[in-house]
Amino acid sequence: MSAIRLLVLGDVRLRGRAHGYQVRNDLEFWGAHQWSSAKPGSIYHALKQLAKQGLLLPHETAPSTAGGPPRTEYEITEAGEAEFFRLLRYALTATQEKQELLTSAVGFLVDLPRAEAVALLEERVAALESWRDEVTRNWAPDGGVPQEWGHIDEIMKLWVHTADSDAAWARELISRLQAGAFVMAGEGERDLSVLTDRPPL
Repeated sequence: MSAIRLLVLGDVRLRGRAHGYQVRNDLEFWGAHQWSSAKPGSIYHALKQLAKQGLLLPHETAPSTAGGPPRTEYEITEAGEAEFFRLLRYALTATQEKQELLTSAVGFLVDLPRAEAVALLEERVAALESWRDEVTRNWAPDGGVPQEWGHIDEIMKLWVHTADSDAAWARELISRLQAGAFVMAGEGERDLSVLTDRPPL
């Protein structure tokens, strides 16, 4: 699953109403062009596709005073809101997806209530532990010495290491959330300093 849908829906939702240039600037400000497939062409394509699917509502604006063409501004629909949260919840629990999906989800973590975010991350840890157990069972049948598969052993070690480090990160984040880190949904105003044309502090 591509992260671009989550990123675009989340950014438009955060802004309330946004045109493509704003979305592109925000995603570049977050560095998404370096760690995801969110390149300029894919951002504009995603906006049009999401509008076609009824997840974003397009509004044509007046031409700019400098004589440029009118811009299309988008706002998220009720269906788009539901899709955003579906993607966000999936991304936080999915352990077999590309890293860019989880990275995107972490950027919108504060849009969830604290208890739900903790529960989703706990679900992630449980899935990682289950995957690790499956790998080690196949690698070392009956709990004995791992089978000798030559350099293929390094794949198993990589999988185990990745599962362990991902789970450790998630547990640490859970602890920070339980200790009151961040302002989560329902707890106060959303921090808008993540936007490129954010209001001054």
